[in-house]
Amino acid sequence: MAFRLYNDKGIEFFIENEIFNTPTNSDKVTHQVIFFINPLIGKGFFKKIFINGIQVVYGTGTLAEKTLFCFDNDEESIHMFFLLKGKSTTFSDKLTFNVGFEANQHNLIYTNHISGKIQWESNDFQLCEINFNREIFERFVPEEELFANFKTSIDEGKSGTFSVHNFFIKPQMYQLIQDIIDCERKGVYKKMFLESKIIELLLLQLEQISSHENHVPSIKKKDIEKIYAVKEIIIKNLNKNISLVELAHQVGTNEFMLKKNFKQLFGTTVFSFWNDVKMEQAKSMLIKQDMNIKEISDLIGYKNQRHFASAFKRKFGISPSQLKNNTRYF
Repeated sequence: MAFRLYNDKGIEFFIENEIFNTPTNSDKVTHQVIFFINPLIGKGFFKKIFINGIQVVYGTGTLAEKTLFCFDNDEESIHMFFLLKGKSTTFSDKLTFNVGFEANQHNLIYTNHISGKIQWESNDFQLCEINFNREIFERFVPEEELFANFKTSIDEGKSGTFSVHNFFIKPQMYQLIQDIIDCERKGVYKKMFLESKIIELLLLQLEQISSHENHVPSIKKKDIEKIYAVKEIIIKNLNKNISLVELAHQVGTNEFMLKKNFKQLFGTTVFSFWNDVKMEQAKSMLIKQDMNIKEISDLIGYKNQRHFASAFKRKFGISPSQLKNNTRYF
């Protein structure tokens, strides 16, 4: 048993939690399993991907009710933890403080043979966790004083987070998480792709930590929630033309505050973010779906196919037709 999660009635969270165990078939460079939440507790699924000492866990679902879970974990691991939706608090005698996460937050966590309780304070949840063994993680962490305390905690076997404060998830992080979860490559190419995306995600996380981008004191919590709501509206309406004024009104703010807070929180403008999401979606459709360029251009809201092609080439340095004609290499 590596990890066990159950409620106060002893009902297991997963229908078959033994699939958490690392597979022994060494002939595969990656191994993936999908498992489901016990219907007595809620509905949803978890996907777990194993890659040579790295484990990716992605879960999304809805709990039947806000629940206090018990957990047991008999392994040592370093976790990149991203809570995309939901709210939770973890309690354990091995933690010096309770570890809480709200939606759109991330942190680094070290755990060493730990047990305790997790209070889920929301019904809906979505999370991504990337787990490293100690040897692999230490290979990537910079030799900087900033990380000294975290490394000392690992050396002493003391479970805890890198920082008492969590960090905001950047748009690029969301995209990388999506790329990792949606990867359809096979064999060694899948391994190469996933490892490159995981390292890039860790890079962004470490850079954010190093630059001391923690809570943004000049933006109120309710305004941060509005900015993330705008992000969701954009992602769900890629083919529509919505003005800044309309976006602001939909979340209960004004155009000036939307532009100011979006740039401060995400480091880019609303429309730059919107364009980046469109281009990433277009690239994914070109590679994975049997659609022509005009169909894709229309789907992401470009009335003029040439304008779409120009924007695509500015973003990726290659035209849509060049990518489409070479998808056999992806």
